[in-house]
Amino acid sequence: MKVGVLYSGGKDSSIMAVILKRMGFTVELLTANFGVYDSYISASKSAEALNFPHNVLNLDKNILKKTVDIIVEDGFPNNGIKYIHSKAIEEIATIYPIIADGSRRDDKTPKLDKDQIRSLEDRNNVQYINLHGFGFRTIETIASDLFEISYEKSYKKSSSDYEVEIRSLIEEEGYLSKDFFPEHHQSRVIGFK
Repeated sequence: MKVGVLYSGGKDSSIMAVILKRMGFTVELLTANFGVYDSYISASKSAEALNFPHNVLNLDKNILKKTVDIIVEDGFPNNGIKYIHSKAIEEIATIYPIIADGSRRDDKTPKLDKDQIRSLEDRNNVQYINLHGFGFRTIETIASDLFEISYEKSYKKSSSDYEVEIRSLIEEEGYLSKDFFPEHHQSRVIGFK
Protein backbone atom coordinates (compact mmCIF):
# COMPACT_ATOMS: atom_id res chain seq x y z
CA MET A 1 0.00 0.00 0.00
CA LYS A 2 1.23 3.51 -0.84
CA VAL A 3 2.12 6.04 1.84
CA GLY A 4 2.66 9.74 1.17
CA VAL A 5 5.22 11.14 3.62
CA LEU A 6 5.46 14.91 4.02
CA TYR A 7 9.21 15.32 3.66
CA SER A 8 11.68 18.06 4.54
CA GLY A 9 14.90 16.09 4.14
CA GLY A 10 15.55 16.20 7.88
CA LYS A 11 16.01 13.43 10.42
CA ASP A 12 12.42 13.07 11.57
CA SER A 13 10.75 12.67 8.18
CA SER A 14 13.63 10.47 6.99
CA ILE A 15 13.20 8.14 9.97
CA MET A 16 9.47 7.96 9.28
CA ALA A 17 10.15 7.02 5.65
CA VAL A 18 12.62 4.28 6.61
CA ILE A 19 10.29 2.81 9.25
CA LEU A 20 7.39 2.66 6.79
CA LYS A 21 9.52 1.17 4.01
CA ARG A 22 10.86 -1.51 6.33
CA MET A 23 7.27 -2.31 7.31
CA GLY A 24 6.59 -3.10 3.65
CA PHE A 25 4.80 0.05 2.51
CA THR A 26 5.48 1.75 -0.82
CA VAL A 27 6.79 5.11 0.35
CA GLU A 28 6.64 8.30 -1.69
CA LEU A 29 8.16 11.47 -0.27
CA LEU A 30 6.43 14.82 -0.83
CA THR A 31 7.80 18.29 -0.19
CA ALA A 32 5.37 21.20 -0.08
CA ASN A 33 6.12 24.15 -2.35
CA PHE A 34 4.18 27.34 -3.01
CA GLY A 35 6.05 28.68 -6.02
CA VAL A 36 7.92 31.45 -4.18
CA TYR A 37 11.28 29.67 -3.96
CA ASP A 38 12.48 26.23 -5.09
CA SER A 39 12.79 25.05 -1.48
CA TYR A 40 12.21 21.41 -2.39
CA ILE A 41 15.69 20.96 -3.95
CA SER A 42 17.44 20.12 -0.69
CA ALA A 43 14.79 17.51 0.21
CA SER A 44 15.01 16.05 -3.28
CA LYS A 45 18.76 15.48 -2.80
CA SER A 46 18.15 13.81 0.57
CA ALA A 47 15.45 11.57 -0.90
CA GLU A 48 17.76 10.57 -3.75
CA ALA A 49 20.56 9.77 -1.28
CA LEU A 50 18.17 7.47 0.59
CA ASN A 51 16.79 5.97 -2.65
CA PHE A 52 13.20 7.12 -2.16
CA PRO A 53 10.94 8.54 -4.86
CA HIS A 54 10.34 12.25 -4.28
CA ASN A 55 7.69 14.59 -5.61
CA VAL A 56 6.91 18.24 -5.14
CA LEU A 57 3.51 18.94 -3.61
CA ASN A 58 2.56 22.17 -5.39
CA LEU A 59 0.21 24.10 -3.14
CA ASP A 60 -1.74 27.32 -3.57
CA LYS A 61 0.33 30.42 -2.87
CA ASN A 62 -2.66 31.85 -0.97
CA ILE A 63 -1.98 29.29 1.78
CA LEU A 64 1.52 30.73 2.12
CA LYS A 65 0.15 34.28 2.10
CA LYS A 66 -2.32 33.48 4.88
CA THR A 67 0.51 31.83 6.83
CA VAL A 68 2.59 34.99 6.57
CA ASP A 69 -0.39 37.10 7.65
CA ILE A 70 -0.84 34.91 10.74
CA ILE A 71 2.86 35.12 11.61
CA VAL A 72 3.04 38.89 11.13
CA GLU A 73 -0.12 39.42 13.20
CA ASP A 74 1.07 37.10 16.00
CA GLY A 75 4.67 38.29 15.92
CA PHE A 76 5.92 34.69 16.07
CA PRO A 77 5.70 31.69 13.73
CA ASN A 78 3.99 28.87 15.68
CA ASN A 79 0.34 29.37 14.64
CA GLY A 80 1.29 30.12 11.05
CA ILE A 81 3.38 26.98 10.77
CA LYS A 82 0.57 24.91 12.31
CA TYR A 83 -1.78 26.36 9.70
CA ILE A 84 0.49 25.66 6.71
CA HIS A 85 1.24 22.14 7.96
CA SER A 86 -2.44 21.27 8.35
CA LYS A 87 -3.11 22.49 4.80
CA ALA A 88 -0.26 20.37 3.40
CA ILE A 89 -1.48 17.29 5.28
CA GLU A 90 -5.04 17.90 4.05
CA GLU A 91 -3.79 18.00 0.46
CA ILE A 92 -1.82 14.76 0.84
CA ALA A 93 -4.97 13.16 2.28
CA THR A 94 -6.70 13.72 -1.08
CA ILE A 95 -4.01 11.68 -2.85
CA TYR A 96 -2.88 8.84 -0.55
CA PRO A 97 -4.79 6.37 1.65
CA ILE A 98 -2.03 6.56 4.26
CA ILE A 99 -0.24 9.80 5.08
CA ALA A 100 2.65 10.44 7.42
CA ASP A 101 5.00 13.10 8.65
CA GLY A 102 7.94 13.34 11.01
CA SER A 103 6.22 15.22 13.81
CA ARG A 104 7.25 13.82 17.18
CA ARG A 105 6.13 13.86 20.80
CA ASP A 106 7.95 16.98 21.95
CA ASP A 107 7.40 19.12 18.85
CA LYS A 108 5.51 22.32 19.52
CA THR A 109 4.90 23.02 15.88
CA PRO A 110 4.00 21.78 13.35
CA LYS A 111 1.85 19.20 15.02
CA LEU A 112 -1.72 18.01 14.75
CA ASP A 113 -3.56 17.29 17.99
CA LYS A 114 -5.67 14.15 18.56
CA ASP A 115 -8.93 15.83 17.54
CA GLN A 116 -7.41 17.18 14.31
CA ILE A 117 -6.03 13.73 13.49
CA ARG A 118 -9.39 12.01 14.08
CA SER A 119 -11.15 14.62 11.98
CA LEU A 120 -8.60 14.27 9.17
CA GLU A 121 -8.90 10.49 9.14
CA ASP A 122 -12.71 10.45 9.33
CA ARG A 123 -13.32 13.17 6.72
CA ASN A 124 -10.86 11.73 4.21
CA ASN A 125 -11.05 8.01 5.00
CA VAL A 126 -7.27 7.90 5.46
CA GLN A 127 -4.77 6.71 8.03
CA TYR A 128 -2.33 9.24 9.53
CA ILE A 129 0.98 8.21 11.06
CA ASN A 130 3.55 10.32 12.92
CA LEU A 131 6.36 9.84 15.44
CA HIS A 132 4.31 10.90 18.45
CA GLY A 133 5.82 8.22 20.70
CA PHE A 134 9.36 9.34 19.88
CA GLY A 135 11.12 12.09 21.81
CA PHE A 136 14.07 14.23 20.70
CA ARG A 137 16.74 12.02 22.30
CA THR A 138 15.29 8.87 20.74
CA ILE A 139 15.24 10.51 17.31
CA GLU A 140 18.85 11.62 17.78
CA THR A 141 19.90 8.07 18.71
CA ILE A 142 18.11 6.46 15.77
CA ALA A 143 19.27 9.10 13.28
CA SER A 144 22.91 8.90 14.35
CA ASP A 145 22.84 5.11 13.85
CA LEU A 146 21.10 5.26 10.44
CA PHE A 147 22.18 8.39 8.63
CA GLU A 148 24.99 10.66 7.59
CA ILE A 149 23.72 14.07 8.64
CA SER A 150 24.74 17.59 7.75
CA TYR A 151 24.11 20.32 10.35
CA GLU A 152 24.06 23.82 8.93
CA LYS A 153 22.82 27.25 9.85
CA SER A 154 19.31 27.45 8.45
CA TYR A 155 19.21 29.27 5.14
CA LYS A 156 17.43 28.91 1.81
CA LYS A 157 19.64 26.32 0.18
CA SER A 158 20.09 24.09 3.22
CA SER A 159 16.48 23.40 4.07
CA SER A 160 13.20 22.30 2.53
CA ASP A 161 10.85 23.04 5.41
CA TYR A 162 8.03 25.56 5.31
CA GLU A 163 10.22 28.24 6.82
CA VAL A 164 12.17 28.80 3.60
CA GLU A 165 9.22 30.06 1.56
CA ILE A 166 7.64 31.77 4.56
CA ARG A 167 10.84 33.78 5.09
CA SER A 168 11.00 34.58 1.37
CA LEU A 169 7.45 35.92 1.29
CA ILE A 170 7.90 37.85 4.55
CA GLU A 171 10.92 39.57 2.99
CA GLU A 172 8.96 40.26 -0.24
CA GLU A 173 6.29 41.96 1.87
CA GLY A 174 8.87 44.30 3.38
CA TYR A 175 9.43 42.67 6.77
CA LEU A 176 12.64 41.23 8.19
CA SER A 177 12.25 37.49 8.60
CA LYS A 178 14.80 37.51 11.44
CA ASP A 179 12.24 39.46 13.47
CA PHE A 180 9.99 36.38 13.43
CA PHE A 181 12.38 33.44 13.18
CA PRO A 182 15.34 33.02 15.51
CA GLU A 183 18.65 31.93 14.03
CA HIS A 184 19.00 28.16 14.30
CA HIS A 185 20.68 25.16 12.75
CA GLN A 186 19.02 22.64 10.49
CA SER A 187 19.78 18.97 10.02
CA ARG A 188 19.67 17.44 6.58
CA VAL A 189 20.08 13.76 5.84
CA ILE A 190 22.74 13.24 3.20
CA GLY A 191 22.77 9.43 3.08
CA PHE A 192 22.75 6.16 4.96
CA LYS A 193 25.74 5.15 7.08
